[in-house]
Amino acid sequence: HLLLLVPNGVIGDGYTNHVPQQDIYGMLKIVDGEPIYVSSNCLPIKAFKFEPAGHAFHSAALRLLGWCEEEHADSDDQNLPSEMGQACVQSSDSYSTKGKRKSGSEGKLQDHYALLGLGHLRYLATEEQIRKSYCETSLKHHRDKQAALLLAEETEAAKQAKKDEIESHFKAIQEAYEVLIDPVRRRIYDSTDEFDDEIPTDCAPQDFFKVFGPAFTRNGRWSVSQTVPSLGDESTPRKEVDSFYNFWYSFKSWREFPHADEFDLEQAESRDHKRWMERQNAKLSEKARKEGSIRVRAQL
Repeated sequence: HLLLLVPNGVIGDGYTNHVPQQDIYGMLKIVDGEPIYVSSNCLPIKAFKFEPAGHAFHSAALRLLGWCEEEHADSDDQNLPSEMGQACVQSSDSYSTKGKRKSGSEGKLQDHYALLGLGHLRYLATEEQIRKSYCETSLKHHRDKQAALLLAEETEAAKQAKKDEIESHFKAIQEAYEVLIDPVRRRIYDSTDEFDDEIPTDCAPQDFFKVFGPAFTRNGRWSVSQTVPSLGDESTPRKEVDSFYNFWYSFKSWREFPHADEFDLEQAESRDHKRWMERQNAKLSEKARKEGSIRVRAQL
């Protein structure tokens, strides 16, 4: 029977109540029914085959030992030893900033559709068109096909610069194809593509259909159901008018809303941290999705 010990405390079944402060790491072993405590001041060796328990386990352990109150650790810090109070804060608040995506010029997206010659179609391009265009574009801009451009340069420095430019452009074409051929990544990319979110607020009565018709048509691209009814005109039957309003009042969008504060899952420290990141990202997405629905319904 083994009982594991952590800094300044015990995680286990209570064979001992007090551990000397200096015994930082140790193990309790039961031999012939008698507890034998073995400790060491050296740092523990990392077990590469096991994943760390993470912040959540650490917090639960502190609560079991009475060093942290559930979900109220920050308010009771004055009653805790200084080291343990700090540990409580780190275990919960360390998630708040770690792993956030960096914003700025680095996050600027290249025009994947233009690179593949599909700038005139964009989100309307089919999978077959994407594959065909990629084959033609990658063949045209392949390194071996661009060898003549290198020979046209006079200096070695110019040749190297041209070579780097050719390779960079070819890699950009490959990246564009990988994004657009993947349904999930393409949906995210299309959601951030240039779009006019402006909503008409007022117009003359005679211009109603001219002003609001294009706005509904524009936003119809985000509809899960692609049978999007038109606004019609003065002669549209009442049944079609009711169908139009029913559609937009129950409007469901496939649009993604990447957020500047969203977390990068690849930066997660553990599975628990990754799940926490996913929940935070889901909250941001849900909030943005609701705001988007309110924006669309504002036209009604």
